[in-house]
Formats: sequence, C-alpha cells, structure tokens
Amino acid sequence: MAEQLLQAGLNALKGYVALHVLTCLVPAFLLAGAIVSFVSRETIIGYLGSAASKIKSFVIAGGGSFLVSVCSCTVIPVASGIYHGGAGIGPAFILLWVAPAANILALVYTGSILGSQMVIARVVAALSVSFIVGTVMYLAFRKEEQERALTIQTSGGKVMTRKDVILLLLLVVTLLAPNYAVRGGSYLSKVYVWAGVTAVAAFYAWRVKSWDEIKGWLKESWWFVRTISPFLLIGVFTVGIIGAVLPQEWIEIWLGGAGLRQSFLATMIGAVTYFATMTEAPFVDTLMSLGMGKGPALALLLTGPGISLPNWLAIGRVFGFKKALVYIPTIIILGTLVGWVAGFILS
Repeated sequence: MAEQLLQAGLNALKGYVALHVLTCLVPAFLLAGAIVSFVSRETIIGYLGSAASKIKSFVIAGGGSFLVSVCSCTVIPVASGIYHGGAGIGPAFILLWVAPAANILALVYTGSILGSQMVIARVVAALSVSFIVGTVMYLAFRKEEQERALTIQTSGGKVMTRKDVILLLLLVVTLLAPNYAVRGGSYLSKVYVWAGVTAVAAFYAWRVKSWDEIKGWLKESWWFVRTISPFLLIGVFTVGIIGAVLPQEWIEIWLGGAGLRQSFLATMIGAVTYFATMTEAPFVDTLMSLGMGKGPALALLLTGPGISLPNWLAIGRVFGFKKALVYIPTIIILGTLVGWVAGFILS
C-alpha cells in the first residue's frame, strides 16, 4: 500500500513537471521577474496600489485576470510580481483567484462541455467572490497595507518606457500562447509555440535592454523560482497521494443534490486537489453524469482550478502564512455558499 501511494505521488509529480514547468511556470516566473524589474512603481501604485480607488483597482484586477490563462500554481509568481511591485493586497489576491478560477480559455472550454448556463454562473460567481476576497484581504491587513504603501511611495521608481511595455506584452504572450494557440493535439505542439514566442521575446530583450538590466531581471525571476518551486513540488506530490486514496464511489454518493453539505464537500475536494486549467471541466462533467448536482459542480469548477494544496503552501511562503490563513478559509466559505445558492438557482 505504501509503495502504491508513493508511486501515485511520483506519477503526479512526473506529470506536473512534464506538462507544466516549461510552458507554464518558466514564462510565469520570467513575467513576474520582469514586472518587478521593469514596471514602474508609479504605474502599479496608480492603478492597483493601496491609495488607488478600491472600486477602480478591483475592477481592473478582476477584468484583467480573465485574460490570464493559468492554474492555481502558475498564477502565484504573477500575482506576487505585481504585489511586490507595489499593487495593493486586494488587487493581488483578486488576480490570484480570478485568473485560475475563470480565465477566458477555461470559460470557452467549459461552455463547449457543460453549456452556457454554467459559463455564465462561473463568471458571475468568480467576480462576486473576487470583490469580496479583495475587500476581506484589504480590511484584514489594512494597517500593514498603509505602512507598506508609505514605504513603496517614498522609494520612488523609474518611468516605464514604451520598450518596457512591449517586452512585458511579449512575455504575456509567452505565457498565454501555448494554451490559446494550441487547444488540441500533443503537448509538443505547445512546446513549439512556447519556444517560438520565447525566442522572439528573448531577441527583443537583447536588443532593448542592457546586460545589467537582463541580469537584474533574471535575478528577480530566480528569486521566485527558488521561493515557490519547492513548495509546489511537495504539494503536487501530496495531492497525488490524496487522489489515490479518495474513492470515486464516495464522491458519487456525497455530491448529489443541492445542499450545503454537498457544496462544502465539493469545495473541499477542489481546495486540496490540483487541477491544471481546463482539466476541471471534463472532470466535473464526468461527476455530473454520475449524479453530482449543479451547485456542487459550480463550487468545484471554481475552487478546483482556483486553489489547491500546492497553492496553499506557496501562498504561505510568498505572501506570509497570516495572509494564507485569511485567504484560504475565505475562499472555502465563499465557494461553499456560492455552490449552495447556485444549487437552487440552476436546478
């Protein structure tokens, strides 16, 4: 039995490294390092900082997050990048939630499998939860945010140039293109796309940036790698073991209907299990064919890609365990309530 569990963990780790590191985490780490290195703090503070209008910054963070096709683990370096660059804690955690829970690629795929009703419900639920999460995180750490804003503002920052904007857009393309351009076929096709757009971004960086600037960028990116990667790998290994011991029959019995208990169980399954973006839709479709209710299905659609055990560990490491202890229970409570309410509306 122990050998089987060990093998399950290793298989999960093997699959994650093979299918996600090169085309997901590598560009995410490079983008995060570039945000810290090249995005002026004035720009981030002006639109997403603690002093900016909460409504304005939350809307920008929520709307922009739909365009970032990432999973719960890949989004961490991106959200951490804007946070350390000067964004407020509310917008940073809105990105942390919305991008994996309801990115446009996952929404399109959800619609093709589960229908437009579930897509609309997913968008409304993700945005509603995001604004509540942003508000909760801001209120919980308001004093810390005020002190941090003063520190960031007095440190100054360089003006963001047009060349910086172009480079950042190219890096966003390296993160999104493998999934948006290749929606079917082999993983090797995604690697080819990633290699092509990465080569373009690298050539542009070489032309417009000095070697010292590039070294500083890579240094910032490496900080994210060494800070986040160990926790992600440990978490993925643990999730593989959990998946091996969780019986499918138990899921079929306990996730039917539209009750609070079913929604909570679906939320908890999603909260600890790692789902790469888009993989949640076929999984939920299978469970719904076995009797899973629409409310619990929506809860799992949101929390499955939105958070995971590796995500918990990495958030605690990057943002601090106090923030993780506020964020994770908030998502679990809201996911449960959303699923419970949706169960009556969608049925």
